[in-house]
Amino acid sequence: MKVRSAAALTLLVLAPAVSRAAEVHGIDPADMDLTSKACQNFYLYADGGWLKKNPIPPDYPSWGAFNELEERNREILHQILEKLVSDRVSLSNGSDEQKLSDFYASCMDEKAIDAEGIAPLKAELERIEQVGSPAELQAEIARLQVQGTNAVFAFGSEQDRKNATEVIAAAFQGGLGMPDRDYYVKTDGPSKELRSKYLTHVTKMLELAGDAKGKAAARAKAILALETKLAEASMTRVEQRDPEKTYNKMGPQELAALMPNFSWSAYFKDLGMPSLPAVNIGQPKFFEAVNRLMRDVPLEDWKTYLRWKLVAAAAPSLSSKFVDQDFDFNGRILQGTPENLPRWKRCVASTDNALGMALGRIYVRDNFPPESKKRADEMVRNLIAALRTDIPTLSWMSEATKKAALEKLSAFDQKIGYPARWRDYTALTIGRGPYVTNVLNATAFESRRDLAKIGRPVDRTDWEMTPPTVNAYYNPLRNEIVFPAGILQPPFFDGRADDAVNYGGIGAVIGHEMTHGFDDEGRKFDAQGNLKDWWTPQDASNYEKRAACVEQQFSAYVVEGDLHVNGKLVLGESIADLGGLKLAYDAFRKSLSDKPEPGKIDGLTPDQRFFLGWARVWASNDRPEFARLLTNVNPHPLDRFRAIGAPSNMPEFARAFSCAAGDPMVRSESCAIW
Repeated sequence: MKVRSAAALTLLVLAPAVSRAAEVHGIDPADMDLTSKACQNFYLYADGGWLKKNPIPPDYPSWGAFNELEERNREILHQILEKLVSDRVSLSNGSDEQKLSDFYASCMDEKAIDAEGIAPLKAELERIEQVGSPAELQAEIARLQVQGTNAVFAFGSEQDRKNATEVIAAAFQGGLGMPDRDYYVKTDGPSKELRSKYLTHVTKMLELAGDAKGKAAARAKAILALETKLAEASMTRVEQRDPEKTYNKMGPQELAALMPNFSWSAYFKDLGMPSLPAVNIGQPKFFEAVNRLMRDVPLEDWKTYLRWKLVAAAAPSLSSKFVDQDFDFNGRILQGTPENLPRWKRCVASTDNALGMALGRIYVRDNFPPESKKRADEMVRNLIAALRTDIPTLSWMSEATKKAALEKLSAFDQKIGYPARWRDYTALTIGRGPYVTNVLNATAFESRRDLAKIGRPVDRTDWEMTPPTVNAYYNPLRNEIVFPAGILQPPFFDGRADDAVNYGGIGAVIGHEMTHGFDDEGRKFDAQGNLKDWWTPQDASNYEKRAACVEQQFSAYVVEGDLHVNGKLVLGESIADLGGLKLAYDAFRKSLSDKPEPGKIDGLTPDQRFFLGWARVWASNDRPEFARLLTNVNPHPLDRFRAIGAPSNMPEFARAFSCAAGDPMVRSESCAIW
């Protein structure tokens, strides 16, 4: 039930990623393609060898550096879980270890899951069928939302953007079955074809759930019609990037006026919550549309929609027929992936999703030594020092804003590896089966944990990612940068590699997350995390001119045919890449100030290895379907553009590889912000 506003979390990446050659530390020359020229096509020069050696496996939509690390971490988690299953008899009942063991074992028992079919959902499906009034419909929407079903809209807790010490309730647009509103509203040929395939998919899923073929087809059309109305009222992803537009705090009277056909007081009661003094309505126009739909859409169509949302959410946890049909659309059609992941990989991921902090506690105990945490902490401090040195030199920022920026930087909270306080799973009931019941129980546990935050002070020890996660994030509401143990591994961070490679890898990642505190979204939050624009109008104008350069650069990149990168959508992440790489370079050079200049390794200078370290983490082969999907929904550019985008703006790169004006990796109009 947790909701995520456009402003609440900025991630490093949103894509599956992939594996690392054993016992190679730093840059492996075999990963490069020396027939390519660094100044002409740096991506192929840096990663061409790796790309040729690493075709996409049939069960992945893409294969890249992130997947390398994810695969290694997944195997570690696999071994942990298999051992817990074999030790089940000795595990104390109610312990985290027992719950991990039983959850994973129930997922792996495919024979039992297939025998159960849809039976574990029978009671819930009957509840939906018995809905006989608008009030009962509301109650069922609330119940399904708690169970993790994407029904109509998202509701949960959010740190109050204008009172950073408190947690309030928040509601955001949702309810769709396809990845984005654009899939419903675009009128081009491929979009129409995809909607037709989605209609077929929904029909087949309803047939598996027990509908006769003709009835299933009619119901699928009603579902698509309702989801289309929700999509037409939804904000675009670019619009949602503005935290001001998605902050609309409303009290009981305003809520009642916004949605007279929906009783918020009854909804709160259905959630098991007291009456709430205020709710942030992320997209008021969307909720106005929901209000109309509550009145205009027949009750039977609503019941059909809710039945679909439950089946769609549960499908990956049901029998093979449901899993296969779910994958056919969401994996094969949307991402171009020919095969599903092996069951054990899906079960490891599901266990991490359900009990990630319990599993992460074991993971870091055995796989994240104190010296790794210490060295990562040191790099973060060095990057902060580089940004502290950089800010006073910025010609486009006023003195007053520079002072406020330094105050915000000083207030940064850095979290490395794992949380200071582990999650308590005592209230979560997990048994040996049915598997889908365990999934629903775990989702409801997390929903209730999230709802319980509303009205309480912000818990700044809380983490949004589990420790084995290969990712990182900046949260402007808490002014914090977070680096799970999972990403503090090669090729991002290698304790046995030279500093140049580590600064180009994890150093640039650290810098990336730090600069999010000062980008087009982050600059609208002060040092405490309050939504407050602390820049002068002139600062903002100067920044936006420089940001426009980055937007134009990325909008010119061609994905395929006439499909270009959406420069507006990827603007924040592209600026963070540019700022992060520059800061990492400055920190790296500063770290050498009292040391002799390192010599070449494999014929490569330290500066060359720094930029190769950056490009190496973005090595990735993508299926065309997946590349198109990411281009539509992902605020991060495709990896191949990230590898070249930031370096092509840096004179330090041109010097390192002796590039000349006119070379593709030397932009005629260089973008510079930090």
